[in-house]
Amino acid sequence: MIKKYSKIQYFLLLCVSIALCMGCNGKAENVSAVYLIEGDNANKIETSTIQDLKKDIEKVLDEEVVVVKENSKIPKNALVFILGTPDNSTVVENMVSEGKIEISRLKPGAGIWAKNTYGENDAIVIIGSDVQGFQYAIYDFSKDILGVDPLEYWTGKLPENKSVEDLLNFLPKTIAAPKVPILTYFENDVDELANFRGELLKYDWESYTEMINSLVRLRYNSIQLFDMLGRPEFFIRPEYKTLKPDYQIDIDYVDKMIDYAHEKGMKVAVDFALGYQIHPMDADKADCWKEYKADWLKAWRYYFEHTPLAKTDIFILRPRHQVWDWEYESTCGESKIEVFNEVYEAFGALVDEYKPNSNKVLVCYSDGMEMWNNGFRPPKDWTVLWSDHGFGEFEHLPNTTDGYDFGTYMHAGYWLNHTVHNPYPEKVESVMKEMFQKYDADNYCLVNGQNFRPFLLNLVAYSEVCYDPDAFHADTFYKDWTEQYFTPKAALHAVKSMKLLNEAQEGRKGYVEHLWEIREAVSYLSNAPIKRPGKTPVPYDYDRVISDVENVKRVNAVLQKSLSEAELGYEILDKNDNFYHSYILLPAQLYSDLIGFEIELHKMAMLKKEFETTKDIQYLNEAISLLPTAKKKLDIILDRRSSGEIDDKWKNWYAIANRRQNNGFPTYEMLSAIEANLNKMTL
Repeated sequence: MIKKYSKIQYFLLLCVSIALCMGCNGKAENVSAVYLIEGDNANKIETSTIQDLKKDIEKVLDEEVVVVKENSKIPKNALVFILGTPDNSTVVENMVSEGKIEISRLKPGAGIWAKNTYGENDAIVIIGSDVQGFQYAIYDFSKDILGVDPLEYWTGKLPENKSVEDLLNFLPKTIAAPKVPILTYFENDVDELANFRGELLKYDWESYTEMINSLVRLRYNSIQLFDMLGRPEFFIRPEYKTLKPDYQIDIDYVDKMIDYAHEKGMKVAVDFALGYQIHPMDADKADCWKEYKADWLKAWRYYFEHTPLAKTDIFILRPRHQVWDWEYESTCGESKIEVFNEVYEAFGALVDEYKPNSNKVLVCYSDGMEMWNNGFRPPKDWTVLWSDHGFGEFEHLPNTTDGYDFGTYMHAGYWLNHTVHNPYPEKVESVMKEMFQKYDADNYCLVNGQNFRPFLLNLVAYSEVCYDPDAFHADTFYKDWTEQYFTPKAALHAVKSMKLLNEAQEGRKGYVEHLWEIREAVSYLSNAPIKRPGKTPVPYDYDRVISDVENVKRVNAVLQKSLSEAELGYEILDKNDNFYHSYILLPAQLYSDLIGFEIELHKMAMLKKEFETTKDIQYLNEAISLLPTAKKKLDIILDRRSSGEIDDKWKNWYAIANRRQNNGFPTYEMLSAIEANLNKMTL
């Protein structure tokens, strides 16, 4: 028999059902505000990190977000975050001592996510074994639970709106300490980032701080300052003196940069070379240690006593010329190995005097590796970094680690490919895992990021492999990284395009290397040596040109495939994705533009050579007839570099005036010189 209810009974049953459903959903639906409880003894780094979490939550929730100290009165209808470390938060310390949460102070860099209660409220607990572990735990929560992209400023990817229930939808998690405890970003060759807005050769504050903000979220826990200390090129090389004749380091600004890095929890590393404009030593004193030892020591003491470099946390030194980054060649008959055995002991003693217990790091760059294998040995308290050849692989490997703490110096980008990135997660995986397994080179990793923005993929790859090498797999990384920004179908084409872009740069070839090849072709076609300020001119030579021809053909064929894949992905996105355009399509276009121009010069060069061999004027006439095509291809290069960026935020990035001053750049004047020479040869 079916029971019948009156309208009033139906209404009462409905009310009961709604109440029961509300009870099932818990208190989260009724939350009116989010309270972040900061430890009473929280230091500046913790406070800064908690402020970042506050901003991140505000991006995804409509509820008010408030930071309060311990013992503050919190209303019943709040979601609470308990944040900090056992050392700096009584609430956290009590939870640990009462066994509610397990975390050891003896495991630096570790963190925990958990759910608990605080009074009558739901609570999310995010704590660290130390301040660094706390940062890792917070920023991982922002990325994985809130959906905040660590590279948001650079990619433009914004998080989606969330509910309070979404924030509570996670399983308790322990965030392990990274495999490599010190991951340093090297700010080197930064011209585009320093130039594209504001004053030349100086970071605008927004660019610098946003770079730091992203790096710390990627577990880079230190930054090596270099260019911004006034690298010698900036005030000595003619190209830079033309670009900015009044270049002058702003020491107060450097001090401010260091303070900001410290505030964000990053240690500051400095290579204590002696050529910076912050206090330059005469280059003539840098190639004879035994005569100028007192000058070297005096210059180093000046750094410690009169410059912001006194705030350095990690002291780096290369066994090379201490003003210019080239091989040390003694002018007074010294053995460079014996010299640097003494140098590292003497400089190490200064570090111990001024900043005891600081990290000391030997970067075995270039010939430094050969020196190591031939017996160069600093004192045992130096960490030794083995250096790649610029493109993620090693030309040499250590004969022995000899009981030293070993690490690596790797390049996410290199000056030979400075303009267009060379994506190589496969190398990151295979090379780094081998270095960890065979040489225990997991004590330190220094990553050269060049001008940062073009090299995001490799920078993230190094971060992830240094965090958990066992979990890092290149193909999975490629898929995950691209799909967080693009649709799965577009991501497939993005990955194929980037892999082909890597293939096009086989053999340490890159955009900037091709600029040199273009200069060689122009030199031959105009019968003029390549002039190099401060160096002997390079004679024009057809053999140099012809040696590039076959490889450039190969590069072009691969680049056309890369460009095709990039275009297919862009079509899938309806040509409506600025980051895809900037990071996937535009690099392939820029590289292809340059190679197309170089191929045209090679055609002309081979025709000129045919004339020189046969004396048949038709070959010269054919070469001259190619000049209009060469000019059109140069038009394309210059137009794309001036207006290729469709995102106004980055519109000046590729401007010729802002580019790094390496290997020159093709000009219409070069084509005029070629035309004049070829016409002269027809007479």
